[in-house]
Amino acid sequence: MMHMTFYWSRQVTLLFSSWRTDSWLSYALTLLACVLASAFYQYLEHVRYRVRRGGKRPEGTAEEPLLLQPKGSGAGNRGKSSVGKIVGGLLFGLSSALGYLLMLAIMSFNGGVFLAIVLGLTVGFLVFRSEDDEETAGINSTCACA
Repeated sequence: MMHMTFYWSRQVTLLFSSWRTDSWLSYALTLLACVLASAFYQYLEHVRYRVRRGGKRPEGTAEEPLLLQPKGSGAGNRGKSSVGKIVGGLLFGLSSALGYLLMLAIMSFNGGVFLAIVLGLTVGFLVFRSEDDEETAGINSTCACA
């Protein structure tokens, strides 16, 4: 039976009809998998941002006018290698797929699954992405599938 409102039960079907929990142990392992998958999503976003930046610190400062920054800095950098674009594209696809799977898992409407995914996203952000907060001001999104 598919629930249309949040419910609290150890019995949940997650993503596939074969992934069913019927004991407290299987439910706890499922919640652990949700926490790890959502923390891994934050790690992938961290790596994707680093690849997009090319491993370098951002050039220029907020006080420095955009037109006075050295040529090649900023978003208009067209000299990116094709390997970097391919890696960035693969990381984007992988993180998007994982984000959509997390969204579908939340749509099981199980309260424990919801809390586990939010916990994993929070812990993953604190561990992997909190130091980039100033640099990624316009990039961070609360949607796991963005």
